[in-house]
Parts: sequence; structure tokens; C-alpha cells
Amino acid sequence: MQKTIALVMGGDSGEYEVSMQSAVMIRKNIDPTQYIVYPILIRGRNWTYTTDQGLVFHINKNDFSLQIPEKKVVFDAVFIAIHGTPGEDGKLQGYFDLMRIPYTSCDLTVSALTFNKYFCNDLAIQYGMNVPATVLLRRYDAIKPEAILAETGLPCFVKPNKSGSSCGVSKVKSADELEQAVANAFKEDDEVLIQQFIEGRELACGVFRYRNEVIVLPITEIVSKKEFFDYEAKYTSGLADEITPAPLSADQTKECQQLTEFLYNKFNCKGVVRFDYFLSQDKFWFLEVNTVPGLSEASLVPKQAAAKEIPISKLFSMLLEETLKK
Repeated sequence: MQKTIALVMGGDSGEYEVSMQSAVMIRKNIDPTQYIVYPILIRGRNWTYTTDQGLVFHINKNDFSLQIPEKKVVFDAVFIAIHGTPGEDGKLQGYFDLMRIPYTSCDLTVSALTFNKYFCNDLAIQYGMNVPATVLLRRYDAIKPEAILAETGLPCFVKPNKSGSSCGVSKVKSADELEQAVANAFKEDDEVLIQQFIEGRELACGVFRYRNEVIVLPITEIVSKKEFFDYEAKYTSGLADEITPAPLSADQTKECQQLTEFLYNKFNCKGVVRFDYFLSQDKFWFLEVNTVPGLSEASLVPKQAAAKEIPISKLFSMLLEETLKK
């Protein structure tokens, strides 16, 4: 019997467009013989389904159902394709837990903790990871460039604490650039990180669980043609080389994939997740974890799945099968 899936997309962050691209890819590649998919746009308080004819219907948030002329639609599961808030930070996860509807991503606790880069870094340190030196600023904190740069050195990165797709991120090369970079990051979030720059190779590794086995995907090396792998480089063709599998030694590949499986288990992740690292002087540095990674045609995880000979439609079926087991 076909299962009814809500594909939630959009959201309220700078990653809105990326989410919409991911949703197009997901909808196009979900097996229609197994699943009936309803794309649900979430934008602030407006949660809507639009038919192919352009008719708009609102979700009943009391039970996350959809009333259309033919019937009342109730959902067997939710495929979360919202990057950033409210799909990656635990807010929707808590709501779906209350509604007792299973979903494809990590749970409320893991989502909230990993979305907060500062808390996530602290936990990664407890797990033995190398993490760049970091200073946290809140809006009411005084900006003291000398004290901050004594911790992080130059150059350094300034980024929102709770954001993705490199929105609001700046690379700071001199002390007089710091305050403007912090102001730009505060446009995205009410907390800002100033982080040590690690000279090295940027790597990303996707991972998911299927039938009690953790499946680690091939590693991607990202070589940005800009100053760093910013939003433009991530989503503009030709501005970055994404090499999958990454040209690493056998030992480096093994270590990175083992770290990825270790962290997936330690963070108690669910669904497909992507871990990002720097490799510097043969040492791996933890950068971040993306619990709702991009799934558009330009995104890394679909390319990694293809390199492992997992068709994207098969990947989505595997994720939904695991979700429906809940």
C-alpha cells in the first residue's frame, strides 16, 4: 500500500532557495509506486499545499492534516527538506513529535544541539575531536578585537552561530575588518562565532543508517575558487571543484570515514547527515554537522551517493523506509 508523505520545504532562513531546490530533487525522485507526496511550503505561520492547478490549501496545524475537496489527507511520515530554521533546529521536530508523526531527520534534541555550532563544538571536543579555537559573541557583548584575536589569531572566520550555507560568513584578515564582519553575521543570528582559521583541505562526508547498518558515503574534497567556500561558491556552477571520492590516501580515507561513523553514533543522529572537516598536516579538524544537508542536484550528498552506486531514488526510499519503521 502506498504511504502518504508530506515533503516540507521553504523555511524562514537565508537557505530558503536551497530548500526549494532540494524539494524539487526529492519530489522528482521519490518512487511514485511506493509513496504519494504532498509538497508543503512552510513560511512563517503559513503552511500551505498548492495543487498543480494552482489551488492553495492550508495545513490544519492541530493535527498536521490537509483538507482538500476529495478528502482529508493524513500523513504517514514527513520528509524534512528545510535547511535552517524551523526544519534543522529542532522546532519542527518537536511539533511532529507532539503529533506523533515520524520524520526523516534527527530528533529535537540532536537537531537543536548540532544547529548551535558553539554547543556542538563543545560536545565534539568532549568526543576527542580537534576543533578550531572559538569565541562566542552575543548581542549585548562588547566587541574587544585585541582580546578576541588573541584567542583566534588572524586570519579568522566570523559566522552566525545558528545558520547554514555560509550565510553571513566572512573571512577576516586584519583587526579593523572584525567589527563589520561581526555586524554582518548579526544580521543572520543573535549569536556570532569568531573562529580560528585552519589552513588545510576542506572535506565533507555523508552518512545514514539503513537496516541497522551505518552507511558512510564517499568523501568529497571541496576546492573553492573564491577566498573560501561561501554561499556563492556553493551554489554557483564553476566557482568550486567538488571532487568525489576525495583524492586522499587509503589511511586518510579510512580515518575520515571512521570519524564520521563514530560521530554519527555519538551524536545519536538519524536520517542522512553530512559531517564537514578540515585536513591540516595529516590531522582532521571538526568543522560542523549538517542534520538536514542539501539534496539538490548541486548538493554533495546526492553526488556521494552516486559515487557509491546508490541511485538517488533508492537513497530516498531507504530514508523513508527507516523513517516509517518508527
